[in-house]
This record gives sequence, structure tokens and C-alpha cells, in this order.
Amino acid sequence: MKTSDIRSRTARLALLAAVIAGGLALPAQSQSQEAAGSLAELKQKAPKVFIDCERCDQAYIRTEIPFVNYVRDRKEADVHVLITTQGTGSGGTEYTMAFIGQGPYEGVSNTLIYASNKTNTQDEVRRGYVAVLKMGLLPYTARTPIRDLISVSFREKVKPTDVVDKWKFWVFSFSLGGEMDKESQQTSQNYQIRAAANKITPEVKIRLGMEGEFEEDKFDYEDEKITSNRESGSFRGLFAKSLGEHWSVGLLLEMDSSTYRNLRFKVQPAPVIEYDLFPYSESTRRQLRFLYGIGYQYVRYRNETIYDKTKENLLAQALSVVLEIEEPWGSLSASLEGSHYFHNLRYNRVEFDSELSFRIFKGLSLNVDAGFERIRDQLALEKGDRTLEEILLRRKELATDYNLSFDVNLSFTFGSIYSNVVNPRFGSLGSL
Repeated sequence: MKTSDIRSRTARLALLAAVIAGGLALPAQSQSQEAAGSLAELKQKAPKVFIDCERCDQAYIRTEIPFVNYVRDRKEADVHVLITTQGTGSGGTEYTMAFIGQGPYEGVSNTLIYASNKTNTQDEVRRGYVAVLKMGLLPYTARTPIRDLISVSFREKVKPTDVVDKWKFWVFSFSLGGEMDKESQQTSQNYQIRAAANKITPEVKIRLGMEGEFEEDKFDYEDEKITSNRESGSFRGLFAKSLGEHWSVGLLLEMDSSTYRNLRFKVQPAPVIEYDLFPYSESTRRQLRFLYGIGYQYVRYRNETIYDKTKENLLAQALSVVLEIEEPWGSLSASLEGSHYFHNLRYNRVEFDSELSFRIFKGLSLNVDAGFERIRDQLALEKGDRTLEEILLRRKELATDYNLSFDVNLSFTFGSIYSNVVNPRFGSLGSL
């Protein structure tokens, strides 16, 4: 057979094979496109979800739960998931997830709880709350066609048993740390030590904690070496007993030592009582607590005070009101406290602190932090003038009548309401 005939036959066979392959591939490609189109239609009808959580890994949630549509504004959502957190007795975190149905899901609401342990890694914690989040979203996805692509597995049910804890619910922690920053003409070093022991049950709350800190700065200035130190130490103890859903009683014990505040040693035991207008079981969503305490103080000063004292025995009382609210529109935290010494009512202090995060309308949010203190009780102020070094490096407390702080932030976001896609490339690219 001639070479030209072989080439011609080979070409015809190749063309025939291509036609056959194309005929086989076209239906598969068509099926693939049809499936992709069907999936896109199903996803389009899936519930729109707004995750309202400051301490959650949003990218991980979107990756692990792809069967809903995530939106950036709660008013665009079919489901508003409000996640609040609070510490547990074991040192972990309790995530309370309030599922709030909106629009076509109005009235479909539920609350689920996930609690992590202190020993859990960040990955274990996020896998835990995402598993609970999936279950909470099922009642909403079950009402849409995308339910056909979701399967539910069942693990063997564990029989409830009484908890046997060899530690009697006590949790202990200890930390030791340091930091050093050195340049050719200055050196700064800081060391801290902290220890804590906590026991929390539904009836009893015990918190014990101590910390110490040492800070030193050295400067070379015009052939002169300047060294400045600051030391502080403190102990805080609380024993609280529940008296039902609204009342609690307890005992506070505080001890302090500080070069900045001119305290060699200060100890203050104080019985306290608290009333919460709302039940404690609703504490993750709302609190209005009234706290009163009266305490004895024994104080020894490092140096003589402006009142010519080196030690004192004092009696003081304090009353505070704390409001905390977590709602779909945002959150509000405010506290007002007043205190005074009995031997002279002119020695008093009033403190107000507030934090507001408010979603004004779609895409526009307002965040305000404000605080004010009227100060009339600086009994520990050291007598004498302050050096320039002590003022600039904040080594000694200065006399003042007030302390005011204010921070406001207004943010506006617009564009696509959806936020399903996760792309980790290049990270956040610095501060851009």
C-alpha cells in the first residue's frame, strides 16, 4: 500500500474517531451544564443568611456551610443568626445562637447552644459551633428546593449520665510572659505573671486571680543614662451564691500594690448583693443588674500623701447599674457607678461607661464608645512635685478632677449583598 493511501486512511479514521468522541462528549457536557444550571437555580432559591457574630470565623462558616446564601446586611436576610458569647466555668466559651426568621420565615425562630472547653484548639472550637449552626439552619433550608441536595446522618445516641469530676469543677491557669525592645539609645522590657483558679456551678461562682507586672525603660540622652521603673501587683477574689433567677449575694476581696498609685499595700474585703431585673437565664441577650457593696480598706502608702498620711483605715460603699443588650439591630452596654468614703462624703467618684453598635439602615453602622469619670477620691496621691520623666512616662499618678474618653466610628458598605465566596490568596495584603 502506498504511503499516500496509508496517510489518507489514517486521516479518515482520526476524523471518524473525533466525530464519535464528540458525539459521546456532547451529551456528557450537556448533562454537566444542565446539572450546573440546576444547582445554580437551587442555590438561588436557598435561604439568605446573615451571621451576626464578632468572634466567629466567617470564612470557615461560608466554606463549611455552602447550601445557603450569605448576605452582608441583616435586612436582606431571610434568617438572622445572632451569636453571643460568654465564658464558662471551665474556662471555655459558650456560643448562644439565636435563629431569627424574617420575611417568608417570619416566626420560625430557635435558640441553640454550643460550649467549648479551654483546652480546645481554635479549629476544634470552630468545627463545634459550625456543626450546631448547620443543625439550626436545617428548618429553613427544608422549606426550599435545595433540601434535595442535603443529607442528614445520625450518630449513635449517647445515654445521659451524671458528671463525675475529679477536680470538683475547679479550673486552674498560670501564665508567665515577657517582652523586650532594644535600640541603640533606648531599651524597654516588660514582664508579667498571672495565675487564676475558678469554680463555676449553677449555684456557686468562685473566681480567684492574681497578677504582677514589672516594666523598665532605659534611655541614653546626651551622655546621661536614664532608668525608669514601674511595678504593680494585685489579687482579686469573688465568692458568689445564687438566690434564684434574679438575686445573688457574695464576698469580694481585693489586694493591690502599685508604684504608680503610691500603694505599698491595700486590702479591701466587701460583702456585695446583686439584683438582675431580667432572669439570669437570659444573660446572653439582656441584663439590667444592680450591684451594691460596702467594704473596709486598710491602706499603707509608699510615700506620704497630699493629706499627710502614710497609712489609713477606711470604710466605703459603692452602687452600680449595668445594662447589656444584644439584639438584631446591634448591641448596647452601659454602666453607671457611684462610690464614696464614709469619713468624708466629699471624697467620692462617679463613673459612666457605654458602648453602642447600631445598624442605622442597610449598610450603614454607627459605633460609639464613651466614658466619663468625676474623680474626688484620690486619697493616695503622693505629696510633692512630679519630675518630667515621671509625667511623660506615666510613672506617678497625677491629680485630676475628671477622665473623659470618646470614640465614634461610622461605616457604610454598599454593592453586592452576597458574600458566599472565600478566596484566601494574598491574605489582607498589609493594611489595604
